[in-house]
Amino acid sequence: MTARQTIDVQQFIDDKPFSLYQWLILGLCFLIIAIDGFDTAIIGFLAPALSQEWHVEKAALVPVLSAALVGLAVGALLAGPLADRIGRKKVLLASVLLFGFWTLMSAFAGSIQILTVLRFLTGLGLGAAMPNAVTLMSEYAPQRKRSMIVNTMFCGFTLGSALGGFVAAWMIPHYGWHSMFIVGGCLPLLLAVLLLQLPESPRFMVVRRWPDKKIADVLNRIAPGSITSEAQFTVPELVALAGKTALAVIFSARYRFGTLMLWLTYFMGLLIFYLLTSWMPTLIKNAGFSISQASNITALFPLGGVIGTLAVGWLMDRMSAHKAIAITYVLTGIFVYAIGHGTGDAVLLGVLMFVAGLCMNGAQSSMPALAAGFYPTQGRATGVAWMLGIGRLGGILGAAIGGQLLQFGWGLSAIFSLLALPAFVAAAALLFKHLHLRSHGQLSMSS
Repeated sequence: MTARQTIDVQQFIDDKPFSLYQWLILGLCFLIIAIDGFDTAIIGFLAPALSQEWHVEKAALVPVLSAALVGLAVGALLAGPLADRIGRKKVLLASVLLFGFWTLMSAFAGSIQILTVLRFLTGLGLGAAMPNAVTLMSEYAPQRKRSMIVNTMFCGFTLGSALGGFVAAWMIPHYGWHSMFIVGGCLPLLLAVLLLQLPESPRFMVVRRWPDKKIADVLNRIAPGSITSEAQFTVPELVALAGKTALAVIFSARYRFGTLMLWLTYFMGLLIFYLLTSWMPTLIKNAGFSISQASNITALFPLGGVIGTLAVGWLMDRMSAHKAIAITYVLTGIFVYAIGHGTGDAVLLGVLMFVAGLCMNGAQSSMPALAAGFYPTQGRATGVAWMLGIGRLGGILGAAIGGQLLQFGWGLSAIFSLLALPAFVAAAALLFKHLHLRSHGQLSMSS
């Protein structure tokens, strides 16, 4: 290597095999997302026990159930710009400590009001953790495998949520609802110790003009001995976007339309997801099935999530990422509509529910990888985080709409038929984004 050779950091990562060091980063980010999923879902499993112990109707727990969702939205919106300013690692570590501490404190809540506040504070940390884990992992992934790697990491959320159900089924009868918060709080606090070993993103270090030696040290962990102390570093977009703030980047002429389409897509996806997960057991029971059948059929919806997420990630690395996810949203709409017209047989309904969940989870879980590949280093954390934050508003709206439609007397058939529309809107938004990028000559391999 010649003296003062300029190295493109992303090109360096793309040219090297995926190293043991990158596997370590993937493993740590996977654990962050898994515990995030555990702590996000935990309140749903505790609701019956809380209702029984505090002698309140389940409807009175709505503020507790929704407080974390509001915190997730706020946390994501705040954390993105902060991470693009001070670093992914610092914000990620702080967010894990934050949601771990407030989850632990929730074990000592003595009223609905106190628990609502604590769940909101927990949500701030949860909302900040996910986009920064996605951003950091995407910046350590070679472009040819980025979608698959980020989606693999994102499977942690589904597995963590499911684990929460199994742990709750055993712990609550034996140790009470407090024990779940203690477990959910201690796990991230212990993980935070391991996260001290997590490196900062080399792309972020270049953008923020960290010393070349620190950047070389990180890259030499990926490929030992590849870089000498005389090297200097760059990233492709560094000159074009110099001086812009993170928010200015994602709203600049180059990225504005894509930003709005990502928001619309993720908003619609979470509207569907939270309406279904919040009200599906009630809808199925109202359609004439038993409580046991309603529970089993509902459980099939997230079951295919890991398969769908990995499958879409694999497709995104081999064809247009926009088209891969758009097709999956279209399939979601078709199968959601079919659920509304297949209510006569429990087996058929279960099969349709599984396939719809596979498509829905696959599409929605792939959106962070798409956003991470779309934005430049200077605005990547903000772009991913704001998409997730705005999308949470769709989740809140979906849960509220479901309750209203039930009050209006709508049944499973009518609600599921209506829910096909947001899925088609999400697909259309991605195709519009793809066409816009193509017309402006901005399509990259990750697009």
